[in-house]
Amino acid sequence: MADGKSSSETAGKPIRCKAAICREAGEPLVIEEITVAPPSPYEVRIRIICTSLCHSDITFWKLKVPPACFPRILGHEAVGVVESVGENVNEVAAGDVVIPIFLSECGECDDCCSKQSNLCSKFPFKIHPWMPRYESSRFTDLKGETLYHFLFVSSFSEYTVVDVCNVVKIDPSIPPNRACLFGCCVATGVGAACKTANVRPGSTVVIFGLGSIGLAVAKGAKLCGANRIIGVDVNPDKFEIATKFGVTEFINSKECGDKSLSQVVKEMTGGGADYCFECVGIASLVQEAFASCRKGWGKTIVLGVDKPGAQLNLSSYDVLHSGKILTGSLYGGVKAKSDLPLLLKRYTDKELVVDEFVTHEVRFEDINKAFELLMGGKCIRCVIWMDKNE
Repeated sequence: MADGKSSSETAGKPIRCKAAICREAGEPLVIEEITVAPPSPYEVRIRIICTSLCHSDITFWKLKVPPACFPRILGHEAVGVVESVGENVNEVAAGDVVIPIFLSECGECDDCCSKQSNLCSKFPFKIHPWMPRYESSRFTDLKGETLYHFLFVSSFSEYTVVDVCNVVKIDPSIPPNRACLFGCCVATGVGAACKTANVRPGSTVVIFGLGSIGLAVAKGAKLCGANRIIGVDVNPDKFEIATKFGVTEFINSKECGDKSLSQVVKEMTGGGADYCFECVGIASLVQEAFASCRKGWGKTIVLGVDKPGAQLNLSSYDVLHSGKILTGSLYGGVKAKSDLPLLLKRYTDKELVVDEFVTHEVRFEDINKAFELLMGGKCIRCVIWMDKNE
């Protein structure tokens, strides 16, 4: 507990703790004391053990136009311990180790009851400043000013409140600095390969962007038995690192000469890749990925987060005549409560190794260093510990 009290003493009461607040776009986060309200019905208050920094956090930290809003508590990839629960919460209890997830699973709507989708329609995904159920915040600063939520998680705080539809109980023996990765990075990339694309054994995969999501796609493609995994990036320093994740060949997109990237891919693959994954978030790169996959059966899966309002420009004629598939994959198609435990079991069974993702670890007070490391291109994932003694 931030104040040293047990959960039984703090349940139902506001908690004062520290949070890293984004008060202006692109400015260093400010660590301040805040007040975290008790959970309302169907909500869970969590003490964060550690959180990791994702490129999506950086995207919305920089963003100056809606859906950006300030002051806000960012962070969405974390693990923590339930401090207390609101009314009508039965699936987790104080003391449980949990992962908060930005994608809801209510278990009741048509989408949650279907195996075809992980997109809950009762509490749909949105870049939202509030709790999903009540359209209100659980955070205030010491002046009483409202602090906005981020992706229903807001893990850059010693305590946060999430809806019960956005929390998954996990095995407490899983190391926190590995468990947190399943809140976004690992589940998104591995899920996109194994679930959304359903990569076939012996196939050829091309990954556009070798950041953490792209490397997680490589892990998933390798698990599925892909024969060739081709990584594309502008930074050649990433190529050696990527071999540890299963990437077999590389393309430096700055060195394609007078050829387009898709031309280079088609020549390497004899007509196009079976699967292309766009993991950067640039509309023009989505188009190149789509052009790079094989006619007749090629699939292009979009994982990168582009800026709001970005548009794709595809030929309707080509879409009809190429017979290819273009699809998005939010959280890798993984259902938080149904699929994540299965993915975590693959980790505990040592089938899925994720240690290589964590290249840096810092203390909470050094959270701005994590931003510098990730933007510097030398870091895959930086874990931020609330209390390094955990």
